[in-house]
Amino acid sequence: MRTLITVTYLQMTDRDALTDETLEKPYMLTRAKRASAPFSRFLYASVGAQWTWYMRRQWTEKQWVRHVQRAQLETWVAYVDGTPCGYFELEHHRDRSVEIALFGLLPDFIGNGLGKGLLQDALTRAWKSAERVWLHTCSLDHPQALPNYLARGMRVYRKEQVWDDLPDEPLQSW
Repeated sequence: MRTLITVTYLQMTDRDALTDETLEKPYMLTRAKRASAPFSRFLYASVGAQWTWYMRRQWTEKQWVRHVQRAQLETWVAYVDGTPCGYFELEHHRDRSVEIALFGLLPDFIGNGLGKGLLQDALTRAWKSAERVWLHTCSLDHPQALPNYLARGMRVYRKEQVWDDLPDEPLQSW
């Protein structure tokens, strides 16, 4: 289905712009140090299905393995009572920027305020090795995504509209 999508690019160029608000974080955050293509695909599908994440939809197992084994990628997973509740991917670039390549919560954990703390954690971890932190979101994303990014200190630096062919059915975690 041909769809017009608004893509918003945000960045933080000063570590001090990160809000220092104390947020409740009732989760345990762990870096996935062992690359696991099936687990990465599960997270991508579980978080992204309702937001029409489709870019990796057709990836083969080899593509997933190649992706998760790259040295410049970090995957962080948040758990509540032993269950994954959300995750983010940090992509380290040669220009000393870090991209929050993926960020989101699993459906059962949306609406509980976890996204604020998880984003704060993603930004804090990105700043450990960055001169600039950035991401992009789009009009298909959760309505609170953009306000959350702005509330944590990120600023819009570019917007564009693109037409893209969306799949009829999203990638499913099952």
